[in-house]
Amino acid sequence: MKRLLNKDLIQRVGEEVLVKGWVNSRRDHGKIVFIDLRDRSGLVQVVFVPGSKAYEKVSEVRPEWVLEIIGKVNKRPEKMINKDLVSGTVELEAIDIEILNIAKTPPFEIDKDTQLVDEELRLKYRYLDLRSTRMNNNITLRHNVIKFAREYLWQRDFREIETPYLTKSTPEGAREFIVPSRIYPGEFYVLPQSPQQFKQLLMVGGLERYFQVARCFRDEDQRGDRQPEFTQLDIEMSFIEQEDIFDLIEPMMIEMVEKLVPGAKITAKPFPRITYAESMEKYGTDKPDLRKNKDNRKEFAFVWVVDCPMFKYSASEKKLVSTHHLFTSPNPKDVKLLDSNPEECRALAYDLALNGFEIFGGSIRIHNRELQNKIFDLLQIPKEEAKRRFGHMLEAFEYGAPPHGGIAGGIDRIVAILCGEAAIREAMAFPKTGDARDPLMGAPSAITEGQLKDVHIQLAKEASGKVLKGKQTETND
Repeated sequence: MKRLLNKDLIQRVGEEVLVKGWVNSRRDHGKIVFIDLRDRSGLVQVVFVPGSKAYEKVSEVRPEWVLEIIGKVNKRPEKMINKDLVSGTVELEAIDIEILNIAKTPPFEIDKDTQLVDEELRLKYRYLDLRSTRMNNNITLRHNVIKFAREYLWQRDFREIETPYLTKSTPEGAREFIVPSRIYPGEFYVLPQSPQQFKQLLMVGGLERYFQVARCFRDEDQRGDRQPEFTQLDIEMSFIEQEDIFDLIEPMMIEMVEKLVPGAKITAKPFPRITYAESMEKYGTDKPDLRKNKDNRKEFAFVWVVDCPMFKYSASEKKLVSTHHLFTSPNPKDVKLLDSNPEECRALAYDLALNGFEIFGGSIRIHNRELQNKIFDLLQIPKEEAKRRFGHMLEAFEYGAPPHGGIAGGIDRIVAILCGEAAIREAMAFPKTGDARDPLMGAPSAITEGQLKDVHIQLAKEASGKVLKGKQTETND
């Protein structure tokens, strides 16, 4: 007999079926036993009545045990219908069961709201937390968001292309995660903060329309709801202007929200547009929350923020710094300001904010070597340093680089907002803690001296001879 999912039982009234899953809860009413069986599609109520083969085995069954159940699908009386269940119009009368596995008592109740559980405990037992209805729904929505985006872009002639995870260090802003090379002593790869340079090189390579569901890595200090690794929907196009980006992303987000979030209300269509200066003056932020009812988790207020500044002055560094990545193009109307008043120069950069969070950011890129060198000069990046860090990009610009631009959206943040969650951790299967630890796997962790030797690394020592190890020390034998 082929296994059915719980959600499919409503079409099998009167039939004998096979289901498999976890015991979500157990209730004893007199001599009758009720079990809510959970699978990936939801719950079904299973009834055990005296005299059946199944009843003889159910006495020992406890929550989170894994069962295989053969039973008859019965239609529920009208007054007993449970609209909260995917199978709420039926119940399963157990005929026989097989215990596939037993389970220890979980460290927290999975059938309750696990958000009330200590986060450290939840992350240590994340595989149990993922069994909860809320987390299952969140991860399923994440899957559907990514699936929707992929299909939307495929239909518009985009090519999904993977870019390297081991690359060259070209630090911009956040610290990079460093990967030592075993084959080349003293040399290192880094994990990419974004696929920025590779996707621009794909445009030089003539691919024209690229996207990727990309993993990105940033070794940031502890900053609230940040993750050292995250996922973004990365997009780049050739022969476009800023308006082409808006025409691509705006319909995608409208259709995504209306299709995937029941009861969703989009505050304004088309999305309003405001300049960076207007946003800061009116709202005091460059990612305003324009919802009419900020307590409504089903209201979604999108807004484009445009005309972002190209540079800002850093008092600590005593020089201009870029407000975006170094390949962002200045507004053609402001190019003359690069020589006279660069702080007033606007970038061809744009952000899409949703409910007070930036969910997409992008720009039209520089594709001309002379202009790129001018930007490096304004940022006081010496020519030798620019060549060392970005020589491959500058050389590529000499081989017919097309005008191009792109955008990237934070999948984790988008899903969290659509789920009505405050933290992106609730939209990720295996997130890190706020201080970048993984309680489940015990990462980061020490490695053996042999592994260090393989990559030609020797840990620094204090004067006492103790090996430095994060906030702790250990004696080096």
